[in-house]
Amino acid sequence: MTLRHKGRELALQLLYQWELRGASPELIEEAFWPGAKAAANTREFAHRLFTGAVGCCGQLDALIEAHATNWRLERMSAIDRNILRLATFELRFATAPANVVLDEAVELAKTFSDDGAPAFVNGVLDAIEKAGKQPAKSEAERSKEKNAIADSQGETPERRKPNNAGSKRGKKTRK
Repeated sequence: MTLRHKGRELALQLLYQWELRGASPELIEEAFWPGAKAAANTREFAHRLFTGAVGCCGQLDALIEAHATNWRLERMSAIDRNILRLATFELRFATAPANVVLDEAVELAKTFSDDGAPAFVNGVLDAIEKAGKQPAKSEAERSKEKNAIADSQGETPERRKPNNAGSKRGKKTRK
């Protein structure tokens, strides 16, 4: 296992704890690092990924949800959601080549999630990566596209709002 792969695993574990515990990133790291065995440069890489993903989590979530066809963010398993956040952060801020980021995310999904997760993670990240190569769409254009898709599926605006019911553990469910 490479040091960067180990760093991604550690960053994923930190993100997962941050989301589930709801504590500040500083408190999460303070509790996490004493029990984690990693070289100093691996810890630093994990720290950069973790704090970067937390710092722009809202932007990452919007991007993920826009490209996760027929999936709402809160309906994804927590581990898949955090794999996507971590990898989307890396794609957006070019910490590694896109093909490496996608491969690493798929490997994390194979290690930490269920059998369907690698294909799901790969599909969402591939869409995000391809969209990053195209001119950016305005918020109005994205909203219009989402509404057109939802209307074609018979959804009303009220049904598209997040229900804050949380995610199903270990299983992904469709809308």
